[in-house]
Order: sequence, then structure tokens, then C-alpha cells
Amino acid sequence: MLLKNAGPKLHIPRIRHLLSGFRYPESCIPYPHYICVMLTISKRGQQMPPSPIRKLVPYAEAAKRKGTKVYHLNIGQPDIETPQVALDAVRKSDFKVLEYSHSAGNESYRRKLAGYYKQAGIEVNHEQIIITTGGSEAIIFGFMACMDAGDEVIIPEPFYANYNGFAVEAGVVVKPITSSIETGFALPPIEDFEKVITAKTKAIVICNPNNPTGYLYSAAEMEVLKQLIIKHNLFLFADEAYREFCYEGKHTSAMHLKGVDDHVVLMDTISKRYSACGGRVGAFVTKNKALLEATMKFAQARLSPPSFAQILGEAAIDLPANYFDTTKAEYKLRRDTIVKRLNAIPGVFCPNPGGAFYAMAKLPIDDSDKFCQWLLESFSYNNQTVMLAPATGFYSTPGLGKNEVRLAYVINVAAINAAMDCLEKALQEYPGKTM
Repeated sequence: MLLKNAGPKLHIPRIRHLLSGFRYPESCIPYPHYICVMLTISKRGQQMPPSPIRKLVPYAEAAKRKGTKVYHLNIGQPDIETPQVALDAVRKSDFKVLEYSHSAGNESYRRKLAGYYKQAGIEVNHEQIIITTGGSEAIIFGFMACMDAGDEVIIPEPFYANYNGFAVEAGVVVKPITSSIETGFALPPIEDFEKVITAKTKAIVICNPNNPTGYLYSAAEMEVLKQLIIKHNLFLFADEAYREFCYEGKHTSAMHLKGVDDHVVLMDTISKRYSACGGRVGAFVTKNKALLEATMKFAQARLSPPSFAQILGEAAIDLPANYFDTTKAEYKLRRDTIVKRLNAIPGVFCPNPGGAFYAMAKLPIDDSDKFCQWLLESFSYNNQTVMLAPATGFYSTPGLGKNEVRLAYVINVAAINAAMDCLEKALQEYPGKTM
């Protein structure tokens, strides 16, 4: 940026001296009466946290270039095939113009989605559903429509790392309530919530089953949350992306709770349900009419959700009722394998997750960020290594998660066993091991 100086008496060397903290490009020399000032980005841009899931990607790419096989347990990208019927519906689309859909999403898709929810015991109609660009947009819409800049949202930690990013985008302050690996990441006591509730508190966010911990909230825990949002007049945002994948116990949706229709917002996605992460189509669901009207304005501002993904999602709803049985059994086998292998390694503790396809493990290491980078930069076993997600990125409280990692069991059992062989060997060789 060029700024006009006070006059010809202020020459370039003088300005360079006075503004030594600024970068002075030589391109400004032809403009003797102007000075160059470095452009700055927004505070919001500076505050956006990096993804703990993706920040180590350059190291993984470098390892692969060296010929090292990398087992990806860092990200929830399942290897389960996307249903053929859903892919075929996209391939066979015969429209001549790829036009905008309704801002709320195709009515045919929303009606089918309402039917899907009814089968899950969730009574909503198509007018109470807004189709979004992935579950991420549903969460952002919730933050933007329910809270003003400076308002606070309570989230049990560790939590899905991008909640932090969404909060920064919306100017919302995250108030974490810490759950413990020793209790399997059960819902913290209600007293812990009430300690941080202020006049600025507007909502509580839960992910059920949970990412990153795999914890499945019980019906009793959901009732505790119900009483809390009633008492303090709060919204309850429920991220239920992993609803189908519950291995012990039954899933209790936030929309199963009675008497709190205006308080509850369901955030959903097809990414994990149908192994269609790249489709980027989700849903914002609520019975709160005023909130729907406000959210619709945000939906209109971005015009429409993805057209092809809506076709895919609509076709997927027609899958037979037993579609998830095989997938769920496969994930359960993977879970059982990885938890057994982890807990057999000296110094490692991994609670048994009740759902989703993630596990959190405590390792005998000094620093999970350093360890996960070291695995990719400096370690290999049989020309193989494993990529994990450091748990520090899933906590909002500084210093937590330093000896924890998240593992996504989204690869087959043989690959999981090979990855665990690598991890066991790595923990023996790591310079920062603590036992």
C-alpha cells in the first residue's frame, strides 16, 4: 500500500529509517512522495486455528516421496465404498442445465430426509430442514443465527477441532468443559457447566456419538442436558453425524427430548453415514420457527447447497434398512482390534469408544505434536509408518492433550494391525518417551 508523505522534504532513506519495522519494496522508488506500508490481514484470519488433522500432511507427503508407506489414522475418511445406487443416481442425471436448487435444498430431498428421520424416531417435516453445504455449514449457520459476536458457547472437550474455527468465524467465544480419558470422556458433571455459564452464554454444543473420543452419550446424560438448557434458557446444538454407528447402547438424539423443541438444533451430514465425505451436503434441522427464518437468510445469501450431492443423498435414503448392518459390524471389528492392540502396548491406555469410528489413546510420550511429526519425519518400521492426530488440537484449554492422540479406525483390520506394529515399535524408539 502506498501512503503519501508529508512533503518533498521527507526523502526515502529518512522514511526507511523512521519506519524500520515496515517492509520497504524497491518498487516504491519511482514514487518519492509516497511511503510503502505492509498490508495486514484481519484478526479473525490470524486467530483461525490450523487443523490438527491436516497440519501434518506435508510431512506425510514427504515420507511418501521417500518411499515410506503411511497408514492414515489421522482423519475420518472411511475406506468403505460409497453406495453404488447413490453414485449411479448422479451418473444418470440427465438435466440440461445445472441450476440453483431452492436455498433450503430440493423439496424432494427434504421430504425423503424427513422420512429418514422419522425412522430414527425424530418427528420433523420437510419445512423444518435446511440442506447445507456439509455438516460444517450447518454448524456455522447455527452459530451465526443464534449468537452475536462476543456471545459464549459451552463445549465439552476434547471436541471436533473445527468447532474452534467456526467460533472464530462467527466471533463466538468457546468455553470448554473438560472431560477425562479416565472416565472414557463421559459428560462432565452439571456443576462444571454451571460454573462457566454467564449472561453471555447462549448455547451448548455436543457431538453424539463423539468425535474425537467415540463416546456415546446415554439417555440419562441427555436428560441432564435437557434440564440445563431449560434452567438457563440455552440452545442445544447436537452434531449427530455418526448416528448409525453405535456399538454399545442406543443412540439418543437431542430431538428425542421432550418439551425443548425451540431449544434444539440438529446438525447432520451424509459424509460419514454413506462414506460420501466429498459430497459436502448436510442438514440444519430445528422446530424453532424464528430460528429457521433467520437461518434461511444465511442459506439464501450463499444461494444453494450442492446439486449433485443432493441427488446422491436423496438416492442413498432408498437403501435397504439393513444397509448399515454390514458397515456397522466392520467398524465394530476394527474398533475391537485397535483398542485391544493399543491397550496391549506398555504404557498405553485407550478407553473403549461406544460409537463413531475414533479412539483416543494416552501414550507414554512427552508431546503428541512432536511425536506425530517424528513418526513421519524420522521413523519407519519395515519401510512403514503411521499418521495420527495430536490430541492438543481437540482441546481448547492450553496444555491439555499433550500425551494423547486420536486414531480413526477407517482402514481395514490388516492395515490396522500393521499400523499398530509400527506404533508399538515407534514408542520403543521415540526419544521423548516417558517410560
